[in-house]
Amino acid sequence: MQKKYLKTAILIFIVSALIITVIGGYFYVEKHKKTPQNTTAKVIEKKQNPPKPIKLNLPDDGNQYDVIVVGAEPEGVAAARSAAKNDAKVLIINKHNGPGGLMTYGMLNTIDMSKGPNGILLTQGTFKEFFKGIGSKNSFDVNKAKEVFLKLLSLPNITQSYNTVFEKPIMDGNKIIGITALKDGKQVNFYGKRIIDATQDADVAASAGVPYTVGAEDMGVKGKVQASTLVFRLKGLDWDNLIKIIKYEKKIPATYINDTSANGFLSYTKNYKPSTQMLRLRGLNLGKQDDGTVLVNALLIYGVDGLNKTSIDNGIQLAKKELPRIVEFLRANIPGFEKAKLDGAADELYIRETRHIKGYYTLDINDVVFNKDFYDRIAIGSYPVDVQATSPEDTGFVYGKPVEYAIPFRCIVPQNVDNLLVVGRSASYSHLAAGSARTIPIGMAEGDAAGVASAYSIAKNKSFADIIGNEKDIKNIQSILVSQGAYLTPFKVENSVEKSWANTGLKFVLHWGLIVPGYNNDFKLDENIKSISFYYMTTNMIKRSLPNKSQIVDDNYQYLKKYIADRPMNKEEAAQILLTYSGYANEINKYKGKLFELAHEKGLISDIAYNNMKSRENVKWADAYDMVLSLYNYLKNFTK
Repeated sequence: MQKKYLKTAILIFIVSALIITVIGGYFYVEKHKKTPQNTTAKVIEKKQNPPKPIKLNLPDDGNQYDVIVVGAEPEGVAAARSAAKNDAKVLIINKHNGPGGLMTYGMLNTIDMSKGPNGILLTQGTFKEFFKGIGSKNSFDVNKAKEVFLKLLSLPNITQSYNTVFEKPIMDGNKIIGITALKDGKQVNFYGKRIIDATQDADVAASAGVPYTVGAEDMGVKGKVQASTLVFRLKGLDWDNLIKIIKYEKKIPATYINDTSANGFLSYTKNYKPSTQMLRLRGLNLGKQDDGTVLVNALLIYGVDGLNKTSIDNGIQLAKKELPRIVEFLRANIPGFEKAKLDGAADELYIRETRHIKGYYTLDINDVVFNKDFYDRIAIGSYPVDVQATSPEDTGFVYGKPVEYAIPFRCIVPQNVDNLLVVGRSASYSHLAAGSARTIPIGMAEGDAAGVASAYSIAKNKSFADIIGNEKDIKNIQSILVSQGAYLTPFKVENSVEKSWANTGLKFVLHWGLIVPGYNNDFKLDENIKSISFYYMTTNMIKRSLPNKSQIVDDNYQYLKKYIADRPMNKEEAAQILLTYSGYANEINKYKGKLFELAHEKGLISDIAYNNMKSRENVKWADAYDMVLSLYNYLKNFTK
């Protein structure tokens, strides 16, 4: 009995160690910060000669709508307004009793802006109108925002239908021709020539048969989505006193404040101990309201399935139960919060991530970080790749800070279903690219493009699939957008990192989320890599990119766990890891001291990496990027 218990205990220990290894290495980053190396970038704006914008004259087909926009999120408001400005008869429906969605009902009142290196606003068009309407403030009054959205929709050819819940698409083969919605307890059919899905979760697209992934599924990590947040409201905060404390008395370190916004406070909030590990209080983002109350975006909620109502409801209840404890902590610990009182919470969760539809192009993390422009650009962004924590085991990561990058039209044209466009955070982005592209101003620029493209496709009697393959059509749509206020200046960003010999390997590991460059785009090319970083980079590469071979990681854990160590990795040790995962473990003792040469001979180390390393002992990050790519190619193409 004792032996049986001992065996069981040992098995539990090994399994636990494996779990800790995988979790702890989900995104291992060395904790020191250094000046970024060789990451300078320069923007060159290109001259363009767009065609003269054409006027779209759409036929009047009686009671049928030209464009139906499902979801009066900010992106949907932009889409409806844009389509209507181009002669389309528009219907916009929304489940709430008014427009604004996440901004008005989720009370997300601080805007993630995208600006160019010269300070120019990159997301102009309808977003610029909205921004001006709320007073050109990064944090705004929620009720004021709702008024501005209603004003933007007050065009004679826009019909607004609230308390109207989308139920299902009406299909004719692979074409969507309308929707069925529930209004006042009754099912109603609405027919339209083009449908724009502006729901947060791409509900229309998913129910119509558009393929999609969820969360980090596209990078081989299932069940991982960015944490949700319940925004809550405080009263009793003296904002002028808070400005004095932060700005002049400097009592709260690493915290910024202006007349409507404040963010930081992490030196205090990091000490909060939640009642459950499924919650975390991060740094505070504060937004002052016109009535003197303050909205707080800070509480992360893990494990919420944004596609499951029960899970969402449970997340809201869990957060609401925690709020009194949080407010008491703020009162007791942060200067200026002594009289703060809880004054309610948002009607809906701020859900950062659910579906990512598959469009004709999927925006990749490398497109964002390396500032790619596209011939069919419809929006330009620059917000950092801010991927919030996906579980209690990580704290969230910044995968880079672009100078500026374009969103191609193909990202909002879904596969498999005609007459449909998808705008907002569920457009065709990878999990990592969405860390930047999911922001509302970028989505509103997409909405503008969707409105124009819908009207254009009707006027020209062309499908969206036809349009993406026709450069003349794309230029016409871009010309109309620019004439109506969009910023779509072509650009080229010269980035010195892309001249590195290890550039291909670097982009491979970044695509799979195996490195975290941070706000400084620090790829550490010429720094020695730590053993633990190399170990996790190789193991997580296998688990994510080659899941059918992931068993080799578990099988060899006992032999390789010694490399989970905070010390420089030398080339013999790196070669041992490569050889072990490639099935040459039995030859390691025979070639001891010559493993580097053996790994090169087997094709696990490229000629250029071999020549770079042969005169030194330690492995640099650039070497590691190239070796991980070589290991991938070997495992993908060969079975020993």
